[in-house]
Amino acid sequence: MKSVLITGCNRGLGLGFVKHFAALRIPPENIFATCRSANNAPELQALAEKWKNIHILQLDLKETKTYKQVVNSVAEKVGDAGLNLLVNNAGIAGKFSRLGLVKEQQLTESFLVNTIAPILLTKECLPLLKQAASNYGKQGMCIERAAVINMTSILSSIGDNTQGGYYPYRCSKSALNAATRSMSVDLQNDGILVACLHPGWIKTDMGGKNAPMEVDSSIKTIISTLQTLNESHNGSFLQYDGTTLPW
Repeated sequence: MKSVLITGCNRGLGLGFVKHFAALRIPPENIFATCRSANNAPELQALAEKWKNIHILQLDLKETKTYKQVVNSVAEKVGDAGLNLLVNNAGIAGKFSRLGLVKEQQLTESFLVNTIAPILLTKECLPLLKQAASNYGKQGMCIERAAVINMTSILSSIGDNTQGGYYPYRCSKSALNAATRSMSVDLQNDGILVACLHPGWIKTDMGGKNAPMEVDSSIKTIISTLQTLNESHNGSFLQYDGTTLPW
């Protein structure tokens, strides 16, 4: 895999992805890490100083008109090689919202960041993903060819929802799952693999201090899982270890 673009890299899972991809025995030639402000991402800046294949790109997912500029920056670096992997990682969780307490702004903001942004960014990256897929000398699907991984959550599962609540997060991530399935159908003939992935309950700002998993443990397992994906996983809803989850 020559290139990967990851959103939301100032902390948490996004920062973990950057660390672990850079530390691979054969790392990607280009790791594009987005964040809203590099000045507020000292750990990411330190990584970029240590590894010259890490490129920090400023991106506020709420500003959808800026996506083209970010993708153009990626295109300048990758050239005819295209983009192998897009990880739509950035997201917002919001508060635990019961029906009587949920606010319109919570819903609209969650859908913008968790659903609309990944769809539009993937759309903008399509020429680069298709270029990478066409360069691959073999048939089949894999992240070395071209892939889109949408980071979701078990809370998005309709079949597993026995607690209710979390309207902004659940609904926006369920919608992302639906978009993932549509993308997998639309891009299948281009050889681009698309899947959504639940990282586990992680100790991050989003997951909270009581979460049982550390970022490093989750990301290490996720990257191992990503390296095993093939056409049989296209359009799947997976856990970090590759287990299939209920829609």
